Amino acid sequence: MTDTPDTPEVEPATGAEVAAATEQTPDVVGVRRGSFGVSGSGDTSGFGGLVEPIIWPAAATKPYGEPWDEMNDELELAAAERGLPATEAVERIVIDRGEITYYVRREHLLAFAQMLRDEPALRFEFCSGVSGVHYPEQTGRELHAVYHLLSITHNRRVRVEVTCPDGDARIPSIVSVYPTNDWHERETYDFFGIVFVGHPALTRIEMPDDWVGHPQRKDYPLNGIPVEYKGATIPPPDERRSYN
Repeated sequence: MTDTPDTPEVEPATGAEVAAATEQTPDVVGVRRGSFGVSGSGDTSGFGGLVEPIIWPAAATKPYGEPWDEMNDELELAAAERGLPATEAVERIVIDRGEITYYVRREHLLAFAQMLRDEPALRFEFCSGVSGVHYPEQTGRELHAVYHLLSITHNRRVRVEVTCPDGDARIPSIVSVYPTNDWHERETYDFFGIVFVGHPALTRIEMPDDWVGHPQRKDYPLNGIPVEYKGATIPPPDERRSYN
């Protein structure tokens, strides 16, 4: 009779470890040159020769790890029961830095948000707002709206991200599901120009009503006026050296 060697204990992988092991190659969406994007005269920072790729995390693949696998299974079941196939509504799922993001097609956003709020196994009761992001180099998906949701019942957080092209900057409003998004959608419209279709009163909230353009887009001109100080004149930002 021979002794059987003890089997070493193996700790279950964390969600972050599983995601890191299963995710695909990250997407390179652009290249940043120079520390501050200076052009024209010399870069006094000393980092003018820096070349850095702009990388997006790749889509994660199953299994995602805990707690995301359980939540995602509930989400897929709830979507099927509501006639909302998850494969149609969700473009991809990204797990990065311990957070999960669902990229949802804009035509399904309202139904998806309703499901996240009302499904007992999900119960994301609170949406803390929507943030706008502008990626000029991402043709056809230049404008992003990012929603941050919290389930108080299950102590979970999730992000929902929706994209739209600059030429058709329209995303359904979810104020009917999360009324606190009223002002947040107005702010995102004001600064990024995303039109939230169905919003009860989509008007500017920060800039004057007659303001032209959306000042947090990356291609928005700096403009400005010259400033005089002790006999010296400082030119407006758009006439100084160019920084991104």
